[in-house]
This record gives sequence, structure tokens and C-alpha cells, in this order.
Amino acid sequence: MSHYRGMTDVGPAVSVVVCAYTLDRWRLLIRAVDSALNQTRPPLELILVIDHNDELLGAARHRFPDACVLANVEQQGLSGARNTGWVAAHGDVVAFLDDDAMATPTWLETLAQPYVDPNVAGVGGWIVPEWADGKPEFLPEEFWWVVGCSYKGIPTQRSEVRNMLGANMSLRRSELERVGGFDIGLGRVGKHPVGCEETELCIRIRVDKPGVAILSEPKAIVHHHVPRDRSTWTYFRARCFAEGLSKAKVTRLRGGNHGLSTERSYVLRTLTGGVIGGLRESISARHPAAAVRSLGIVVGFTWTCAGFLTGMLKTSFPSFLSFDLRSHRRV
Repeated sequence: MSHYRGMTDVGPAVSVVVCAYTLDRWRLLIRAVDSALNQTRPPLELILVIDHNDELLGAARHRFPDACVLANVEQQGLSGARNTGWVAAHGDVVAFLDDDAMATPTWLETLAQPYVDPNVAGVGGWIVPEWADGKPEFLPEEFWWVVGCSYKGIPTQRSEVRNMLGANMSLRRSELERVGGFDIGLGRVGKHPVGCEETELCIRIRVDKPGVAILSEPKAIVHHHVPRDRSTWTYFRARCFAEGLSKAKVTRLRGGNHGLSTERSYVLRTLTGGVIGGLRESISARHPAAAVRSLGIVVGFTWTCAGFLTGMLKTSFPSFLSFDLRSHRRV
């Protein structure tokens, strides 16, 4: 058990790390950097890490004179880019913001405040979806993690949690140094919808140092852009399958007690309640969209389980089960 005391004060100095890999998000990247620099509590520094893209690196160095722009010196992928960022940081706390997210003006001030308690190792905030083409009817709020946003079932008040969501999170630099940062064997590479590097890191921090706390602070808000191609059934299915694969890898690394501790209550309470509630609403109010959302929960759960089982089987039969994450076909 941790000894989080919920103290109040202004908090420590914070470095902000933003990672980017493509010019396709240039407009969003400008918005993300500007939002991080224009805070009620300005960051100690802003570090922009470019993930193996020389053209983007040159453009970023020209466009962002107030940022420290670095090339990812580790293996290509989000985990390696984040490691490059925090290693270069000087702040007591390192906050990570996605390149397609926009921080609200009080984001950093709110995110930093809980760190006055020395037992707090990490603080994550709330992520609001910003739909480019309108919210898809089939996508239930219980599955907004598919698009990298806060979802129904996570705490809506400051609470201790197992792990944070990557688009809006922060960690003590001393904790990152102690455990060695993100596992480069996990995490997104380019557009492949894999993940769970934040989950594995948070588990490792707490296992290696019992008593520290990882917090969720819903008042630390960012808005996360959701493009049209992530609002489709195809992406939904692929992301759920990839999440299952990633969860299997975390389970193999850290054991089922840690790797699936949050998921058990999520399935039993949040997903079950969502399906039943949607069906009741569709019947009583004759609201077909509610039934579609219930179907979405069932489909999402099924594909996530399929990915998890595939990932676990790959440990025993690695040459037989080799999957392309984009098509789910054997290659």
C-alpha cells in the first residue's frame, strides 16, 4: 500500500517532452508545442524529440526556437523517443504530451501539484477526444482508450491507479532513472496501433519500490485529436487486437496479478454494465444507437481477447503464430 497523503502546494519544476515522427501532423504538432509553452505554470523546458525523420527534424529546429529539438537516439518508436526526451530533461518531473494533443492552460500547474507528496511517483491527467469527423455512434465511451482518450470506468476524481494514459502523463525523473525508463520492446512504432509501454513502466516502478503512488488527476486536461481513420470499425478492431497482444506481453513480463489487475474489474463492472445498460436503453427508449454501442462493447472485448490469446500462444508457438497487426493475417 502506498502512503499518498494528498498534500497541496505548487509542486516541483517540470520538463515537458513531446515526441513526433511525421510531417503529416505538423499543424497539430505546432498546436501541441504552443499549448505546452503557454501555461499558467510555464515548464522549465520543452524537449521535442523527432523519431528518425530528418526532414521533420530540420523543420522543427527552424520552427521551434524556444524548444530543445532532439533526434531519437534509441530504437525507432515512441518508447525510444520518450527515453531520449527524459534523459535530456533537467526537471524534477517529466511530463509527456502527445504531438496530436493540446494542453489546457492550467494543465501543467494541475499535473505538478500532487508531487509535493514525496510518495507520488507519477501523475496522469484527463484526455478529452477531439473528433475530426464527429463521434462514431458505434464507439462506446467504455472503449475510448482505443483512440487514446479517457474512458468510462476510470476515476473521475483524483485517485491512485495502476497506470496512466500516454497522451497525458508525468513521472519523477528520479523514478525513470531508477528503473531505466520505457521498455523499447513495447509501444507504438509509426502507425502500428500497439501500446502498453506506460502500463509496464508503472507496474515496474511500483513493484521495484513498494509504497510509491501513481495518481490520476482528472483536472489536468488535454484535448486529443482523433482523425477520421481512427473512427472506423477497421481501426477499432485492429486497435483492440493490438491491445490484447500488448497486454499478453505485459502479462508475460510482469505476471497476471499485475498485468491484468485493472482489466478484471473493468470487464466485470464497466463492460458488463455498459452492455446491459445499452440494451435496456434501446428497449425502453427505442434508441437503436444504444444497442449499437452495446454491440461495440461485445466486438471490442472479443477482438481484445483474441489478441491476448494470440499473444500468449505466440510464446509457445512463435514460428506458427506470426501476425501482421494491420491485417491480422498470418505472414
